[in-house]
Amino acid sequence: MRQLYTLGLALLIGGCGVAYHSPVIRDGVVDGGKVRVIDVTPETVFAANRDPYQPRALPAAFHQTAGSGGGSPVAEAGPETAFQPETRPEELVARLPPPVPPEPYRIGVGDVVLLATKTPGTSVEELTGLLAAENRRQGYTVQDDGSIAIPDVGRVRIAEMTLEEAEAVLFQRLLERQIDPSFSLEIADFNARKVSIGGAVAQPGVARITLIPLTLDNALAAVGGITAADRDAAVIRIYRDGSLYEIPVRDFLVSPRYQKLRLIDRDSVFVDTEYDLGKAQAYFAEQIQLREFEQGSRQNEMQILTQATELRRGELAEERENFSARVEMGAEPQDYVYLSGEMFKQGRWSLPYGQVATLADALYQGGGGAPNRTADPRQIYVLRSSTNPLEFSGITAWHVDGSSAVGMMMLTRLELRPRDIVFVSEQPVTRWSRVIEQLSPNFLQLPGAYSN
Repeated sequence: MRQLYTLGLALLIGGCGVAYHSPVIRDGVVDGGKVRVIDVTPETVFAANRDPYQPRALPAAFHQTAGSGGGSPVAEAGPETAFQPETRPEELVARLPPPVPPEPYRIGVGDVVLLATKTPGTSVEELTGLLAAENRRQGYTVQDDGSIAIPDVGRVRIAEMTLEEAEAVLFQRLLERQIDPSFSLEIADFNARKVSIGGAVAQPGVARITLIPLTLDNALAAVGGITAADRDAAVIRIYRDGSLYEIPVRDFLVSPRYQKLRLIDRDSVFVDTEYDLGKAQAYFAEQIQLREFEQGSRQNEMQILTQATELRRGELAEERENFSARVEMGAEPQDYVYLSGEMFKQGRWSLPYGQVATLADALYQGGGGAPNRTADPRQIYVLRSSTNPLEFSGITAWHVDGSSAVGMMMLTRLELRPRDIVFVSEQPVTRWSRVIEQLSPNFLQLPGAYSN
């Protein structure tokens, strides 16, 4: 019986070509079609990629943005200002603003304060949020509600406080949070309190008020100094709290009292070459109205632009979503290749939009790769029908030997075309294993049955 079993097993394995059929790519005439197998090499890959193909393009909605492309809106120009008559004054008399009592700097909205804590290695390491902020040297900006937000502490209102008062408030909040209150507080950037300077100066602008009181000479020096050609006819005008004050430039240059005049927040300094108090006062009122007009115009333009941008963004998003839904439901025309043979995922794979896919893309992205145990890396094919109407039955099998370095590189260079079939053959031992597994489970149990 054992001899009979051995003979039957040999006949079964020898006839596996009859009992088990697997796809095989051969050169020649097969089932009425002419199959031509061509090895893909660095030379023949150019012939394989020569077939014309233009990848499908994404709709225009995927290439457009919601921006207007015109930059920031330009505010409507305000009305022209009235001409100021040039009159030479007979006599200039100083009219000073009331003296400002000295007081410490008060923190305002927009200022940046820096909170310094102990260095690592002390008990302050428990303050993870506070310590991290100090190590990064990040300040805290006073927000529009007058507060700063500190990790692990929360929001603390310090606006309109001196440094000493702010330190006391922070000290109390740290104690309430059971945090080591060892810290120092300083102002890193002064943005809250400013004085505007214009007129006959080198660079009209603003001067910031810091811990050091801002005096008139320092403010003028910050904008490059006075540029009036006739110093005897020039006057420095200070607009404060609705009142206008003036100092002749010739007196300012020789008087330390005038030079050290202390300025306060929201003061406006204008170096004028005329002595017309009413005209200067009208100038400030006119400038304020003009700025308000321009600001309102810019806000309106910005609001219109924002609304148009949001509408356009919604339209583009809807077009993209509709296209994606149509692709998902198969309602959009697409180019496909077909994956067969020894791959983890067989099926239809859509070619990408806007670019040409390679054999490596289909094999590793679409097919999920080839299993090492069953796939034969020496037998990787791309089957492509002829585009010539006279050769409608012609099929070219581009063969890639993926077991070599050159062949693996060819995977990334061989381009795919619509309706290509990517096929990976099985290992010879895989074919035998499947014959034994599928056709002979009962036959292999015969020796045990006869022995019983």
